Amino acid sequence: MFDEEEKLNVSRLLFGRRLANREHEDKKIGWVEAVPAMGLDGLGSSSYGPEAALTILIPLGTLGLVYIGPVMGCIVALLAILYFSYRQTLAAYPTNGGAYVVAKENLGEYPSLLAASALMIDYVLNVAVGVSAGVGALVSAIPSLYPYIVPLCLGIVLLVMLANLRGTGEAAWLFALPTYVFIICFLGAIGYGLIENLVGDNPAPIIPPPPLGPVAQGATIWMLMHAFASGCTAMTGVEAVSNGMGSFRQPVMRNAYITLTVIVVILALLLGGIAAIVTAFEIGAMDQAKEGYQSVLSQLIAAVGGHGAFYYIAMTSLLSVLCLSANTSFVGFPRLCQMVAADGYLPKAFAQPGRRLMFTVGILFLSGFAGLLLIVFGGITDNLIPLFAIGAFLTFTISQAGMTLHWRRQSRRHAAKLTMNAIGAISTGAALIIILVAKFAEGAWITLITVPVTIVILKSIKHYYTSLQRELRKPGPITLEDIEPPTVLVIMETWNRLSERAIKFALTISPDVVAVHFIRLGGPDRDERENALREEWQVEVEEPIAARGLKPPRLMLIPAPFRQLHEPMLRLIEKLDADSPERRVAVLIPETVKDKWWQKLLHMNRAGRLRAKLVKLGGPRLTVATVPWRLYREDQSAP
Repeated sequence: MFDEEEKLNVSRLLFGRRLANREHEDKKIGWVEAVPAMGLDGLGSSSYGPEAALTILIPLGTLGLVYIGPVMGCIVALLAILYFSYRQTLAAYPTNGGAYVVAKENLGEYPSLLAASALMIDYVLNVAVGVSAGVGALVSAIPSLYPYIVPLCLGIVLLVMLANLRGTGEAAWLFALPTYVFIICFLGAIGYGLIENLVGDNPAPIIPPPPLGPVAQGATIWMLMHAFASGCTAMTGVEAVSNGMGSFRQPVMRNAYITLTVIVVILALLLGGIAAIVTAFEIGAMDQAKEGYQSVLSQLIAAVGGHGAFYYIAMTSLLSVLCLSANTSFVGFPRLCQMVAADGYLPKAFAQPGRRLMFTVGILFLSGFAGLLLIVFGGITDNLIPLFAIGAFLTFTISQAGMTLHWRRQSRRHAAKLTMNAIGAISTGAALIIILVAKFAEGAWITLITVPVTIVILKSIKHYYTSLQRELRKPGPITLEDIEPPTVLVIMETWNRLSERAIKFALTISPDVVAVHFIRLGGPDRDERENALREEWQVEVEEPIAARGLKPPRLMLIPAPFRQLHEPMLRLIEKLDADSPERRVAVLIPETVKDKWWQKLLHMNRAGRLRAKLVKLGGPRLTVATVPWRLYREDQSAP
């Protein structure tokens, strides 16, 4: 009992008290909590999006700064198109406007599975990229932590997972402070830096960034396309609000609109401002895989404000936001999996709420796969970036194409909305093609393989559930021709209280009861042991039952020379089926219930293994049941 209470206390400390279904509405959130809950991905991507673009432009040296403004301008323009497109999606699908739902209702099964697969993969990558970028920011501030990148990444994933297992609302409030500190610090630093450059006479940076390399080559259309494709990783969080509509409290639409607007406006200001500051102070990207690495935002804050207290406050908030940007996936991924599982394309466990009314299996699955990616890629953001954004832009394109078809099916008064979503589909589709072409050789091909494989898995799961439903279809009116009591076989190791309980229960369901004892050991005293058991059976079982006018159970001793109990048991069941084909067979397996972990170590679990084998290998006419004995909880005063 103490162990159970201790376990409950630890669970309550980590995850909070168990919530009832009626408390679901109380755990929904407003826009103030939703910005950190759903916007951390978008806001955090402002650090690695521009840096990814600058990384591609490194061979241009100082010339690369001439092009970073136009590249980021194209990305901000695309972000604006997505904003207006998704406002319409939210209005059309106020309960859930995710790409999976939109594609399912407007484009059909395979486009919806394509959207679901792409979005699930992107959510996993978002966790890995966000956390690795956050640890990269930490290493920028404290270079001595460089050897511990992977353990730090895994520890942060564990922290975010535990926070979300407590619930979206709790996680949102936990992440709110660093989110709003990040917004104030970086918008403030960018604004101050821009004012200094506009008012002052080309002010020098307080701490000069590392000098840019020499011009190794000229700019090409291919390089600029590549930089655009890498910079588009800054837009991966736009879908989060439409996927998380079920998390908003009333008024749902107002909270959703404000959340989307705040996220997009702040992200646009950050992207545009970062491009302007890095150009003014000649800040370039560095190789994250080398010691001495400084992120672009670390150089930006140092150039504008130096390495004082403000630097460490800003970098701490950046670290927090980047690491916690994984929270966007923890909001969207479990809900997406719940919808897909409800349609039969994922195991039903994904649709089952946990103790805090969160979809626990989805949270655990997301954490496990993101952790695996971080281990495989060494926790380095640059290694993960080529895989990123493809799923997001594929999802954007499918969602906008679905919305275009949605408005087309409506009346002509929606022509403006149709045009807006069509522009969104064309723009994101074009960006998707650029990203695929630019990143294919760097690892994008992995995503192109993973998405179809995921679709095949989803279809296989659906096929299984459909086949199961077909096999278990309604049988019609009940048939009563084959309800004769079965032959009941009771597994008996020795005559004890557990065997007594099983025999008494067997007599309540059938007059034909057979106690089966397996002879596993030989030796000179085997006959003596068998005779003693038969005598004990006659005195303790047969005679008392016969005295009550009932048919005594038979005792059957079966050799098991190879210590495999299921094989002789299955042979006995086959013989009984052949002798009495009109009667079914039921097997009762007495088993002790182990409450403590050490009790499980002290028992061999033969009952569990026998039950599993009989269930797997027995025929359709076989029924297997357990007769439990609860250690230390039974009435010990009973004779």
